[in-house]
Formats: sequence, C-alpha cells, structure tokens
Amino acid sequence: MAKKQRKPKNSFFQFLNDNSIKVILGVVASSSFAIAFGQEKISQWVSLSSSSDSACLNQFYRDVPPYLMKDSLKKDSYSLCFNGFNVGYSGVSKTPLWVAEALTPARLSQKIPREDNFHEEDRVSAKHRATLADYRGSGYDRGHMAPNADMPNKAAQSDSFSLANMVPQAPKNNQEVWRKLEEAVRAIVTKQHRDAYVVTGPVFEGKRLKTIGQGVIVPTAVYKAVYLPKQGISGAYYAPNNDSQQVRVVSICYLEEKLGVNLFPQLTEQQKRNIYQLPLTAAQVKANQDIKYMRWDAESQCAEEADTASIQAQQKQFASGQSQTAESKLPQIDEETKQALIKQLVDMLVQYFLQLLR
Repeated sequence: MAKKQRKPKNSFFQFLNDNSIKVILGVVASSSFAIAFGQEKISQWVSLSSSSDSACLNQFYRDVPPYLMKDSLKKDSYSLCFNGFNVGYSGVSKTPLWVAEALTPARLSQKIPREDNFHEEDRVSAKHRATLADYRGSGYDRGHMAPNADMPNKAAQSDSFSLANMVPQAPKNNQEVWRKLEEAVRAIVTKQHRDAYVVTGPVFEGKRLKTIGQGVIVPTAVYKAVYLPKQGISGAYYAPNNDSQQVRVVSICYLEEKLGVNLFPQLTEQQKRNIYQLPLTAAQVKANQDIKYMRWDAESQCAEEADTASIQAQQKQFASGQSQTAESKLPQIDEETKQALIKQLVDMLVQYFLQLLR
C-alpha cells in the first residue's frame, strides 16, 4: 500500500509562525505610522465641513489660510481677500505678513499686459496703512508679494498693485533674484503642468528694524513657500532683503520657526520637513524632469498645529462678504492626488515593515 504523502506546510503560514512576534509588532507599528502620517488631520476635515464654499478660500490649500501662532502678530491684523490672491496684513509693520495664491496652468495661460497701478489700500485704516509717500525716495522698491505676472485678469492685476501686497524690497533683490524665482515657480506650473499653492511674505529678524516713511518696516529677508499637492513636493525660497542676490532653498518648517506662522495648516509636520530641489530660474525647469528630493530638515521647529476652532474663525474672516452656499461640503481630493498620496504611504510602510523583519 502506497504511503500517504504529507502536504508541505504553506510557506505563508510557516512565515507567520516563525515570525509571529515581529509580524504583530510590524502591523501595530505600521498602523500607528499610517495614522500619524496618512490621516492628514481627518478630524479637521470633518470639523471643517461647515466652512464656507467661498471663492476667496480657493487660494488656500484645502481652503485653510495660514495661521498666526504669535499673539504679537495678530495685533492690528487684517484678513484681505483680493481677486486671485489673499493677504494677511499687519497694521504694525504696514506690510503683508503673508500672501497666498493658487497657481494652475489655466490661470497662467492668461497673458495680461502690465499696467502699473500702485495704490493705497482703503480697506485698511489710515493709521495702519502704507502710503505711496512712504516709499517715495526711500531707496526701496515697492516689491510685489503676489506678482503681477501671476494674475489671470485685469481686476486681479489691478489688485496686485495695492500696497497691502507690497514690502520695501532692495532693488537688486526685487528686480533680479526675486524676479527669477517668480519666473521659476511659474515655469514649474506651466512647463510641468502642475498646480501649486504658494505663500509669500517678509521676514523680520532682530530687535532694531529699519523703517521707511511713516513706520513701514523693512524686511530683513523675503520668502516664498511652495507646495505641489499632486506630487507631494514642498520647499521654500529664503532670500536676504539686500543687493547680495543670495538665495537658499529651505524647508517650510525653517520658515515657520522664523515667522511664528503656520503657513500650511493642512500639511503634516513630516511633509513640511521635506526639502525638494526647487529651481532658481525658469531655465532650470525641464518639462519631463522631476524635481529631486534634497533632504529632511530635522533641526527646525515646525509651527504648532492650529486647533479647529481657530482655523474656522480664520476662514470666516476671509469668507465674510463673499457668496456662501446653503450647504457646504468637505474639502475634496481629486483621484490623481489621492493615488499619489496612497502610493507614498504604501512605499513608506513597506520599507518600514521590511526593516522591522530584518
């Protein structure tokens, strides 16, 4: 009588049996990691479902404005909604603290001939307002934070010349290095067909700050933070406000530490610590060439998370006076962005899981 052959043990179950403790630890750790990295503040998504569907909020990533973390920055501050960009304005410095805009290939396909229209912002009270006289003979340019060339129509172009969108900028910084960086960001959007959320503004460092006119504070540096949602690419430009033409690419966390502002409240700390090799000129942008990863910033102190109530209050300030729908909706993520985020998360989990099993 033929001997009955034993079936070989299933290799998968044998693996589980031999590595049961590691597998359990791996699953627990991976799940925790997924929650920490992947949820992207799910609780805020739900809580923010009551927020306005105002067109003004569209200039912010997931409709959430930058948030001022320091009480001193909130003094005499204004939330100003313009055509094509939004401004967090300070009546103390008489400049914006940040200017936010959402750039798309369609928006930048509109070429509007430049028509200068520098003007004072009448929505700001007279004692907090920068004036044309403040800049006259100061030796500084009226430097756009949201550039004229980013504007999709004449109304937006006119708005971009409001002094609420200006800082005193050193001539070579404004006309050379900063102009090239603005062109580089537009090239990313137009040549590589990528949407971009951009936050630009001044840096004020040191106890003795220079002023022009009747108290307009001169920034020590200017910054531009960039986030490309479909690729998960982030980084920022930091340039001293002088004629040195120096510029560095830094992390968003690096800026947040200097500014006391949460520039992108809907990004995780992990995302804001990433630094990608942002181009310094439009010529460096190639249509079929990815923006390379540079490094992880482990040193900078990222801004603390803003609570949901504070975010909603900030949203209302920008939504006031704007058309609102009777029923608002959750911030939406398009399928391409969703798949890119899922792939990022899966790749990281796989590497993390394999490392545990070694």
